Amino acid sequence: MKSPKSIDPAVLELLPKASLDGVETVWDRYEAQQPQCGFGSLGVCCRHCVQGPCRIDPFSNGPSKGICGASVETIVARNLLRQVAGGAAAHVDHAYEAVEALELAAKDVLNYSLDEIKLQQISQGLGIDVSGKDKRELALEIVKAAYADLANHGNRPIQWLMAHAPKERIDVWQNLGIIPRNPDREIREAMHQTTMGMDADPVNLVLATAKQGLVDGYSGLKLATDIQDILLGTPTPVVTEANLGVLKKDFVNLIIHGHVPLLSEKIVYWAKKLQAEAVAAGAEGIQIAGICCAGNEVLMRSGIPLATNFLAQELAIVTGAVDAMVVDVQCIMPSLAQVASCYHTQIITTMPIVKIPGATHIPFTLENGDQAAQEIVRKAIRAYGRRDSKKIKIPDYKRKIMAGFSVEAIIGALKRIDPEQPLKPLVDNIVNGNILGVVGTVGCNNVKVTQDQMHVELVKELVKNNVLVVATGCSAHALAKAGLMNSEGTEDFAGDGLKAVLTALGQAAGLAAPLPPVLHMGSCVDNSRIGDLVTAIAAYLNVDSALLPVAASAPELQHEKALSIGTWAVTLGLTTHLGVVPPVLGSKMVTELLTKGLSDVIGGKFYVETDPLKAADGLLEDIRAKRKKLGLPS
Repeated sequence: MKSPKSIDPAVLELLPKASLDGVETVWDRYEAQQPQCGFGSLGVCCRHCVQGPCRIDPFSNGPSKGICGASVETIVARNLLRQVAGGAAAHVDHAYEAVEALELAAKDVLNYSLDEIKLQQISQGLGIDVSGKDKRELALEIVKAAYADLANHGNRPIQWLMAHAPKERIDVWQNLGIIPRNPDREIREAMHQTTMGMDADPVNLVLATAKQGLVDGYSGLKLATDIQDILLGTPTPVVTEANLGVLKKDFVNLIIHGHVPLLSEKIVYWAKKLQAEAVAAGAEGIQIAGICCAGNEVLMRSGIPLATNFLAQELAIVTGAVDAMVVDVQCIMPSLAQVASCYHTQIITTMPIVKIPGATHIPFTLENGDQAAQEIVRKAIRAYGRRDSKKIKIPDYKRKIMAGFSVEAIIGALKRIDPEQPLKPLVDNIVNGNILGVVGTVGCNNVKVTQDQMHVELVKELVKNNVLVVATGCSAHALAKAGLMNSEGTEDFAGDGLKAVLTALGQAAGLAAPLPPVLHMGSCVDNSRIGDLVTAIAAYLNVDSALLPVAASAPELQHEKALSIGTWAVTLGLTTHLGVVPPVLGSKMVTELLTKGLSDVIGGKFYVETDPLKAADGLLEDIRAKRKKLGLPS
């Protein structure tokens, strides 16, 4: 029996409409690609020079080496290193732009307020003297420290890593020789290392891949989140809704899609300012909704509802009610403009490195953010008058969600129970077994599997067994749509021990209801918040983070970024589940290095399992084994 395309009822309702409207979706294109290349799926195809492409026969009946003599182990390891470096490059580029914005804001060129508490926290972590300095002076010193990492021409380790990573982990990484220097240099070196005629040692290539995970973790994720919190504010809990039912028939619907909150927050601001213009155009107002991580960012800080996650971005347009979709970077399907051509929807690109034929381009720069945002909002208002009412179908599906759980917000809630040692209530409940462990679920949707199913079924099984789940990215969207990010989710899905803890925390926070069983911690770059929480618990207990009953999962990964994030989690010593098989199975040696060998030297490992219940069992087994080593009841 063929698996359904999604477990999201809004998606299943809109797919027949897409077909009737003559719209080709990602699921149609996936079917057209079958059968997909088996060599590529196994990672045994090499295109790194123009003598190729070379393909290794996985059944040993054909070529066993590339033209240059590269073995299957070398080819698979090189391909993986390039993918992880690509993911790290995406996040480092994102972080760099945030640093540029902070510099301009500190010089009063940009109109962003600065979070003084976060400024103090980051300054002290970097060893910057805060006495007698105003927030703009501190911001410029933080900018200087960030630029120093990006301009380091020696062997000094990345300062952001040395200031924020678990100390025991730093010792492990130093002994392995994988602590990165200048992040741009490391990415450049990985590209060089994987060209024809270079590194042929799969072990060395896998260690280089681990280094790229550290580049991503500290010069991408951590740096971006810290700087964005300074610029835009550190998130605190908010309540809103998720799924395509958040769109409103008689409102101008403007969707924010991508990953750059510097633009998204400007659009949110000007949408509020220009409500009267929308009313003058015949609408009741302007409704902003988010897709992917831009959606997570404005949700965390402004309470903007979530429309949907990666795989259903085209179906948001198929509702016929979206007047404009503004995109920035990453996870943008080039098909959006073609889908929009069947409706009145305006697709608006904003970045010089993301242009789509058929879309309108409105350039966004740090200096012109307000002007660009106004133009985008007004274009959505004008598009409202061109709607075809016969094409509108908004699925009546949405769930209440609670989000905004930064580490600061979590510790703030715990302080209500123990002001002196806020982590103590959390750690005590891990020790006594009310909370068996913690799992972070992250990452994407993948059209190869039923949309959201792996995320939701995996997490339901974990919380039933008293595992506290924290989530980011498209995983957070999936769990929000499934009702796992509200108090009712705790009543319906959490085990007794976890339910008791979340109920006590909710009461202490004045909610008169439990906290959700899954805590929404933000966007993809906000995975650093999960790392910060792990680091804080390890420091409180004075143990290596590799010993904690903590694990990670990318249930439906599809992007290179997910591989780089997962690699960083492994370097932290975490068992990291992948619910979609990565392209490495062509090499038994590389597969064993990633799933077994790494744990011997770095503490963490990858764990691949495509069945959600079996995956949950594997993570539970891992957590219980770690509890046993710590002498805790399991």
